[in-house]
Parts: sequence; structure tokens; C-alpha cells
Amino acid sequence: MNTVIVTGTDTGVGKTVFSAGLTAALGTRYWKPVQSGLEDATDTETVVALSGAEALPEAYRLNMPASPHLSAEDMGIEIELSQLTLPQVEGSLVVEGAGGIMVPLNRRHFYLDLFAHWQKPVVLVARTALGTINHTTLSLMALRDAGCPVIGVAFVGDPEPDVEQTIVQMCDVRHLGRLPHLDPLSRETLTKAFDAIDVDHIRSFL
Repeated sequence: MNTVIVTGTDTGVGKTVFSAGLTAALGTRYWKPVQSGLEDATDTETVVALSGAEALPEAYRLNMPASPHLSAEDMGIEIELSQLTLPQVEGSLVVEGAGGIMVPLNRRHFYLDLFAHWQKPVVLVARTALGTINHTTLSLMALRDAGCPVIGVAFVGDPEPDVEQTIVQMCDVRHLGRLPHLDPLSRETLTKAFDAIDVDHIRSFL
């Protein structure tokens, strides 16, 4: 089984939309290990709607929209890393994290610990907005220090060529392309926008 992990620099940067586009472009299955917040459409439901792909059930479905460790505690449980083993499936898998890499899964482990354990290639999704140089640089440093193979950075938002190039140059990381904010957001508009993403480079890691 070949796996690509999609993580982000923060909550709301566009990981789920990017994951949907990547899942469709690669023709893979999708898995969100931990879902926090069930009142609105879940990330899995969004990815299925936007990609038409098959999704695997989450290992943890938590009611409260908060950090996974808090959502789990609200339900009287603790997330166990032993329950977050990568599913064995035929073909390839896109796995989406929650928030940023330093989001706690429990009181002892961050998502970064899980990614380091999995040792699968990572795509980092980052905003183009103000503050992204700091957030992206810190995330890349943490991933690399943990020994995680980094495929590159995919940006989401309005074009900021100087900002994007600064990150690429100073962090010595590959630019995977940029998704604009899509209005309307649909399977068709996402598929078209994904022409700007370097899917072939990502596919080379599968």
C-alpha cells in the first residue's frame, strides 16, 4: 500500500479541499483518522462529495469541534495511537490530518508523532496570506526534524509570488502549485483548479 499524508500549517488552510482534489487526481481512497465535530458535514463527507472517491471510516468520530484530545476527553475516552495504524487497502491512500502538525491527539502525543511513526511522504498545505512564512517554516522544520519525508508545499489562496518563493528558497522545498479560493466550490471547479498542482511529482512518491 502506498500512502500520501496531507497536513497543514493551521486549521482552515484548505487541507480538506486539497485532499479531495488530490484523491480524485491520483485515483486513490481517502482516510481521515480522527474527526472532531459532527454537527456539520465531516471532512470525509466533503471529500467524497468533491472527489467521488471511496473513503474509509474514521478510527475516531468525536462530537465536539475542538482539538482531538479535548474532543476525546469530552466523550470520556482517550485517543490511542495503536488504534491509528494505517489501513491496509489495495492501491493507494490519501490520509488527512487535523489542523497543524502540533495538534495533540492525547496528552502525550501530537499528530507529528503519528506522522513520524508512519514514515510516509507528506504534503504540507499552507496559506498564501500574511503569517504563512513563519507557520510554514516552523512546520517544515518540525517535520524534517522528526524524519518525515516531505514531498513539498501546496499553497491555497490568492497569488503571493514573493512570499511563495521566499518559502521555497529559504526552506529548500518544492513548490507543488497553488489552489485559489473556489467560488463556487464543486467537483468541476476543483478538478479544473487542480491542473495547477504538480500531481505527477506527488504521484512519484507512491
